[in-house]
Parts: sequence; C-alpha cells; structure tokens
Amino acid sequence: ISHLLDEYRDVFEAPTGTVSDRPIRHGITLEAGAVPPRGCIYRMSEEELEVLRAQLNDLLDKGWIRPSCSPYGAPVLFVRKKNKDLRLCIDYRKLNAQNIKNVGPLPRIDDLFERLGGATYFSKLDLKSCYHQIEIQPQDRYKTAFKTRYGHFEWVVMPFGLTNAPVTFQAAMTTEFRDLLDRSVLIYLDDILVYSRTLDEHITHLRAVLNRLRLAKYKANRDKCEFAKQELEYLGHYVTPEGIRPLADKIQAIVDWPERRCTTDVRSFMGLAGYYQRFVESYSKVAAHLSRLQSPKVPFEFDDAARGAFTTLKAAMQAAPALRIYDPTLPTQVTTDGSGYGIGAVLEQCHEDGWHPVEYFSQKVPLVNTLDDARKKELLALVTVLKRWRHFLLGRRRFKWNTDNNPLTFYKTQDTVTSTIGRWMYYIDQFDFDPCHIPGPAN
Repeated sequence: ISHLLDEYRDVFEAPTGTVSDRPIRHGITLEAGAVPPRGCIYRMSEEELEVLRAQLNDLLDKGWIRPSCSPYGAPVLFVRKKNKDLRLCIDYRKLNAQNIKNVGPLPRIDDLFERLGGATYFSKLDLKSCYHQIEIQPQDRYKTAFKTRYGHFEWVVMPFGLTNAPVTFQAAMTTEFRDLLDRSVLIYLDDILVYSRTLDEHITHLRAVLNRLRLAKYKANRDKCEFAKQELEYLGHYVTPEGIRPLADKIQAIVDWPERRCTTDVRSFMGLAGYYQRFVESYSKVAAHLSRLQSPKVPFEFDDAARGAFTTLKAAMQAAPALRIYDPTLPTQVTTDGSGYGIGAVLEQCHEDGWHPVEYFSQKVPLVNTLDDARKKELLALVTVLKRWRHFLLGRRRFKWNTDNNPLTFYKTQDTVTSTIGRWMYYIDQFDFDPCHIPGPAN
C-alpha cells in the first residue's frame, strides 16, 4: 500500500487554481423576478479580522475568488471549529431562498451499505477542500459575491453554503466513477469508499481509483484517508467484514440524553435514534409513546408511558447487534408480526454459525387498517415487508416466511375477496417463499 501511495503522491498535493475542462460545473438558477439581496457587514474582533485578511489572501493566491463589482453581497462571519480554529462562513440564506432547488439524487445510505456483502478490505478517501475543486459557471459567479471589511469578492469555485452544492458535488463524483460504482466503489458526497474481497483485489481497486483521481485532477487529503482497513467508520457506522454496527459515540449520546421537556426535545432525540432504527427490533412499537409526543396536536406530557419508552429505547440501542450485510447466496428468512397498532419484521440469513439479522423493520399500522382483524393485519405485515425488502427477495432463491398466523391459507380458499386483499395477493404471488407457522409465544 505504501508503494502504491508513493506512486500517486501527486494525488495528495494541496489543490490550487481551477480545472476548466471538467464535465460538471455548479450553476445558480434563480426564481423569476429575483432581486439581488442585500446584507450588512458584520462587526468582527481583532482576531477575526486578522484571520479574515489571511484567508482572503490565500483564496486570492489560489485563484478561487476574485474582486467583484456584483450587485450581490452576502455577509461573512466566523464559527469556531472543534480544534478552536476559526472557519470563514458566508451567509447565503437570502440567495438560497431565491435559488431553484436541484432535484439531482443523493444515494440512500442503506443502499450503499447493502453493496458491501463479502468485502473484507476497505479504504476511505477524503478530498481536500472538496467543493473548491468544482468550478462555478462563469455566468453565475457574480451571484456568489460577498462583502468584507477588506473588499468585495466573488467565487470562481464552488463555496460551502450554497443550497445546491452537495448535489453538484455528488453529480461530479458520480460522473467520474460511474463505471466503478457498486462494483468496488461507493460515493456519498466527498466520502469515497473502496471495498474488496481480498487484499490483492483491493490494491487493484485502489489503484483504479487513484488513477481516476489523477486523470480528473482531483486532490485527496492523505491525513484524513484510511487505507486497507478491515474496520473503519463510514457514514455514521462501523463497517467490518462481519457487517455494520452503530458508532459507539452516537449510541452513547443516545444513552446520555437527558429527559425531554418539550416537543422539540423529543424530535431531536427521535431524529438521532431513528437513524439507527434498523438495528432495533420492533422500533416503532418501542418508540410509540415518544412518537406520539412529536405531534403538535398532542399536549406535551412526559408521563410514565413516555418515560418507559425513553428508557427502553436507550437500552435497546445499547444492546443493538451488528447487522450482517445481505448475501444473495445464503439461505434467507423473513419473520413478521402484525398485531395491535404495529408491524414488526426481521430479515435474517444463515451463516456458518447460525442465523443473523440483516435488518429490523417496524412501523405503525396505518389508521385505515387499525380496525382490521388479526388475519388481515398479518397479511398487511407481509405485503409491507415484501415492498420494503423487494430488492433482496424478488427474483432471488426461495426464502422462508415465519408467521404465527398464516393468512394465505385462509384467503386462498375464498371464492371472493375484497379488492384490497386481491391487490395484496397479486403482489405476494411475485415472490418465491415457503410459509412456516411459528406459535405466537415463539415468534
């Protein structure tokens, strides 16, 4: 690996200037009738003014900004980073409010993880000043203008803070690596993950990525890259050959979260917990009393039921198992439970040491179905998880469906069924599976 990195040392040089021949540039399209917004110059301390002067000089030297006479002029401010350094920020809120939002796609994080089955070696590459390596369309540069104590400037390259910048950067990366995506490379914004089954294969894949960066003249930050690891952090999870698991510090943050005092507090807690809900069995049931408190129509009362859900959810997060990555060659089973006001399911696969979960899923029963009988709710649970895991189950090897109340036996013997049941049965017939009855207490 060291020899390979030395061979591509130019890829890890600091970026300067612009690359004008890249296929993707950032454009700024404004709503009809938009008027250039005005902003004031924020007052700064002596320390901030010193840093401002130094950063402006650096950006001018690199050719990333230039003096401007634009009618636009966003204000600038500083925020303190974790290491106590000052980061220059430009307040583009008024410009962003006029900007037509780009509908370009960002990949689903769970889809990315599902590609890692069988991989044992991982490398993660981080691009240096990633947004600044993308040019802005020449006709749109004046819209990025910002004003400071030391002059009026506009960006030649894409700055942080513009509403469509993440989508533009994702499009640029997708364009450069399209033929490698989902084969040996995953990309989410500036996080490039290279994955392989063997070390020799990994070196080959890594060479292809570094060569692509060299040809496209992108620069990576070697200090923030990780190479040929069997465990690393990616998108808020630990990625390993055995599967994925939540980051320990994120789970600790959930465990240490103080008791909620208002609706906003509950929403913040549920936002973090919900990111890891695939690791928790029957998440929606466990969190039901907290979910109810997120509604503005419900008076906020953190009662014993909510407090119990809060404690139980913390404990469930602490005990969250590592989830295996789906492997289409392994035996698969789906276990569902549709009862009361919730649907729960788990997708599992059989490895050499037994069955292991791939993903947990749960949700509240839709209001229109709350009065349905147990048989119909169980059928609803099956349809729901077949839609959820369609990409795993449709057209694959036969899987097993575990249930404590097999509704198919009943509905297939009926001469007529409702239109809803008919649609569900039609959808279910696409899948190849064996129903298996498990008594209620064991399910």
